Amino acid sequence: MKALNGLHHITLCVGDKQEDYKFHTQILGLRSVKKTLLYDGKVPIYHLYYGNANGDPGSIVTTFPMRHTGVKGKRGNNQIQGLMLAVPAGALDFWAERLSAHGIGSTPSEQFAEKRLPFKHPTGIDYALVEIGAAGQRAWDQTNIPADKGIVGMHGINVNVREIDLMDEFMQAAWSSDRMAQEGDTTRYHMGEGGSGTIVELMHDTETPQGSWTFGEGIVHHCAFDIESLDKQSEYKAHVEGMGYTDFSDRKDRGYFDSIYVRSPGGALFEAAVTKPKGWAEDETPEHIGEEIMISPQFEQDREQIIAQIGKLEY
Repeated sequence: MKALNGLHHITLCVGDKQEDYKFHTQILGLRSVKKTLLYDGKVPIYHLYYGNANGDPGSIVTTFPMRHTGVKGKRGNNQIQGLMLAVPAGALDFWAERLSAHGIGSTPSEQFAEKRLPFKHPTGIDYALVEIGAAGQRAWDQTNIPADKGIVGMHGINVNVREIDLMDEFMQAAWSSDRMAQEGDTTRYHMGEGGSGTIVELMHDTETPQGSWTFGEGIVHHCAFDIESLDKQSEYKAHVEGMGYTDFSDRKDRGYFDSIYVRSPGGALFEAAVTKPKGWAEDETPEHIGEEIMISPQFEQDREQIIAQIGKLEY
């Protein structure tokens, strides 16, 4: 059952909120599409969303700034290691200079016949810019980044796994993916119509010790994949559970999308998300998404106390 269309968003556990906000909006030039709080648990934690001009599903990077909690994550095996972001062809020289000007090192590379520029988030999470044909996608233009150089969306994710055969079976039989290519220890999968925004790359890693799966600064928490409707989501969950992958959550209302989560055989936490009809405009006008802090319902009555506790975000 090929129900997933491609990437929807990725969620990282990062450190300082202001450092993260500057990194994504001022250095990478992404649009702030939502400022809210983590819906799970009782400890208030910012949930910051960044994306392209329209905040399209498949362009969204979200973060949980964890520094005030003191909880650290352990990077390791059987985790999502990082993300790839798409830029127009010919943009990487511009980005190498821009990142260097901000004190961020990068080294050009090539894999699967794509030009890439790997670098790191301030917390050490792996990023890479990848040149693609960007027709039909629009970078956020309210920055000092030229329109023909800006980030247009997510390209793919990188996952390390110890047991590659089990994860390969899951990707192809359960997670709507087709195996497309292999280079060295890395296998590439596409979903939906394929191409940028639909890619998962599995790195077969038998050496690195196990990483942590809880919330904690410095690791990727999960990746979400787009699915078109709640009915399709329910049908898809039943299909995957029927194969024996029963470690699924109930449906969770995330304010702007409805989600189900499953722990994959390789350890990475995957989500199937249905965007709500108004998307990011559920609680803000479309022209002004991401401008104000939208407190999630369970915390709204304590807004002033919460902001004092987690600190004001300057923007």
